[in-house]
Amino acid sequence: MAIKKSELYSSLWSSCDELRGGMDASQYKDYVLTLLFMKYVSDKYAGKPDAIIEVPEGGSFADMVRLKGDKEIGDKINKIIGNLAKANGLEGVIDQADFNDEDKLGRGKEMQDRLSKLVAIFDGLDLRANRAEGDDLLGDAYEYLMRHFATESGKSKGQFYTPAEVSRVIARVVGIGPGTRQDQTIYDPTSGSGSLLLKASDEAPRGITIYGQEMDNATWALSRMNMILHGHPGAEIWRGNTLADPYFKNPDGSLKKFDFAVANPPFSSKAWTNGLSPENDEFKRFEYGIPPAKNGDYAFLLHLITSLKSTGKGAIILPHGVLFRGNKEADIRRNLMKHGLIKGIIGLPPNLFYGTGIPACIIVVDKEHAHARTGIFMIDASKGFEKDGNKNRLRSQDIRKIVDVFNNQVEVPRYSRMVPVAEIASPANDYNLNIPRYIDSSEPEDIHDLDAHLNGGIPVRDADALEPYWAVFPTLRGALFRSNGRAGYLEPEVAPGEVKATILAHPEFSAYSGRVATVFDGWRAAHEPRLLGLGAGDSPRAVIHALSEDLLVRFAGVPLLERYDVYQCLMDYWAGTMQDDVDLIAAEGWVEGAKPRGIVEDKEKKIKETPDLVIGRRKYKMDLVPPDLIVNRYFAAEQAAVEELAALQESAARDLEEFVEEHTGEEGLLEDATNDNGKVTRASVKERVKAIGRDPEFAGEREALTRVTALIEAEARAAKAVKEARAALDERVLARYSSLAEDEIKSLVVEDKWFASIQAAVEAEVERLTQRLAGRVKELDERYARPLPELEREVEAFGTKVEEHLRRMGVEWG
Repeated sequence: MAIKKSELYSSLWSSCDELRGGMDASQYKDYVLTLLFMKYVSDKYAGKPDAIIEVPEGGSFADMVRLKGDKEIGDKINKIIGNLAKANGLEGVIDQADFNDEDKLGRGKEMQDRLSKLVAIFDGLDLRANRAEGDDLLGDAYEYLMRHFATESGKSKGQFYTPAEVSRVIARVVGIGPGTRQDQTIYDPTSGSGSLLLKASDEAPRGITIYGQEMDNATWALSRMNMILHGHPGAEIWRGNTLADPYFKNPDGSLKKFDFAVANPPFSSKAWTNGLSPENDEFKRFEYGIPPAKNGDYAFLLHLITSLKSTGKGAIILPHGVLFRGNKEADIRRNLMKHGLIKGIIGLPPNLFYGTGIPACIIVVDKEHAHARTGIFMIDASKGFEKDGNKNRLRSQDIRKIVDVFNNQVEVPRYSRMVPVAEIASPANDYNLNIPRYIDSSEPEDIHDLDAHLNGGIPVRDADALEPYWAVFPTLRGALFRSNGRAGYLEPEVAPGEVKATILAHPEFSAYSGRVATVFDGWRAAHEPRLLGLGAGDSPRAVIHALSEDLLVRFAGVPLLERYDVYQCLMDYWAGTMQDDVDLIAAEGWVEGAKPRGIVEDKEKKIKETPDLVIGRRKYKMDLVPPDLIVNRYFAAEQAAVEELAALQESAARDLEEFVEEHTGEEGLLEDATNDNGKVTRASVKERVKAIGRDPEFAGEREALTRVTALIEAEARAAKAVKEARAALDERVLARYSSLAEDEIKSLVVEDKWFASIQAAVEAEVERLTQRLAGRVKELDERYARPLPELEREVEAFGTKVEEHLRRMGVEWG
């Protein structure tokens, strides 16, 4: 059965548990990623003639599996990896990690057990069941691991990975797309693990030729493996210091030129001149100026610019300081702008990158249209992100908004603007590119009205500020506000607690909700046939592309509802559930994918799956069709009966709890009927009944004990009835899976699961905009509900009461 993305991630991350302790994340990543590579190429290419990777005898993952428990497992794993490396010219690439290193993996039995468990984890992953073409499962898993390794590696060792979200932004703003030809080239002078190059290449469905250079040997090895895992074995990634010794050169010794270039160089490198004399640079990279000796940010930018063809386009991630620092950097900045090389600047949120928490920006370079450039397009995207542990991350909607706004050069208030070069070059700005100079992204100040605080009333200007709502609900304003008799002021028409209900009940809001539903239904109708027709060979990437693109288009015309929020609803559901489902359908088909699978407890893997159904000691997981869908469609009456029994149980439990609470405590009739934990139980009651016997002195207590016994038994009978009814329903549900026809499965998944879940998320967005309006109206009402004179009178009245109390107490108040 195809392995789910979430399961693969859990397995891989649990494998790291076997290595933690002996080394830090920057070291054990090499072991885990090497084993992932060995497992992947063995599953995909072993025994296949003319495969791009030859898996020789004695060089496969299967050979490693046979070593479990072997006293020389570390040395023999090294030899197996060496055999694969030698057969494919991958020496120095996949053999970086030493599996016989006693300092890192332990000595003797410790190493033997650790490596045996590690190999067993990977052995349990069947990667052959996943589609080979168009399936990024392994590539995504590789990226998942590198992101976690970067998080754990700390500031000094987490720079080998560019967050995938930022990579996607860069890939899309440089102009790579469906029209890009396979013979066009893309280059990254500081390629790291290759993530930025790969995300850029993903935007070219017909392919693109990849070049890169990386200075760190271990990171270079990661990038070579990464390229193979992503289906780019021919990518040219070379080792070496790009600034001091660039590898890619023309026959005449000049730098090779590329169609596209992307980079995420080390920020503010203080050693960028090592091995280099900028004043005598043979590649003429510093004609626009020589960067400061202790800060190499502009050195990488100038190298990237020089590496582009005359029609080339590029993007580079740099700290914000490059936009406004003075002296030599100011001179370079001025020269670049005078030559029209900078197309745009995108300011990113802080704490996105591994190795630094400072905010960074993307500088977009375009040589092709430099001569005609009269402005620089700027975006302040610093506020669009989500928290993810101790880092921030761009959401899908943040990425899409940045890309749409930049590529279409759309000016959005407090977000984006085309800034004329004349304005940047003015004496007031002097070529300073600091984004806040040109875009004020701060929210408008919520100004209080002193007259309203003094005399009451809600300022008309505050109601006018809600005009986007009134444009959609023209008569709703009159249902919420009325004149209070003073010019420029209003008073609420309904109490604060009734505002939301008034909005929801208003016919204009009902019409608006219907409009949203109509747009959603149109989108659903357009894509339902394709989803029902999914099968082997379908590309999950193509599916979500079609769904998301059309959703954005359809919701663009819906007022109030931000289309990127709706887009996020879809992308969240895709990432959390739907992508796994589509992967499973593409690999297994609808019928096989819907079959329940028994969960086997695997202590060695340390994976704990939450079962969807438990019958006796048998645990089941339903990956494609959760039991709730079966229950809702086929067993609604039975579920209602279970719920009715559960309500009776809850009532019986409540009666028992109230009776016990009433009669426990000091001098309570059940005070002596509790156990050591202070609980009234069947056993503790029985023991107390036996203790008091038939003594008339305890008649009242005996009656209470009889009553509580009856309540305990009633609650137990009710609980038993619920348990039995649920068990019977679970048995029927499990049996129903075996008789599901393919059309039924499709209907359950597409209609009851996918579309129903996405629709619920969209409706929640409508609910949120309603809440925002109701919250603001209520806030205004409460802010000015009690004018200052009224508050002063109340204070005076309270003061008088206090003085009176003090006099009664004999205290003189002077």
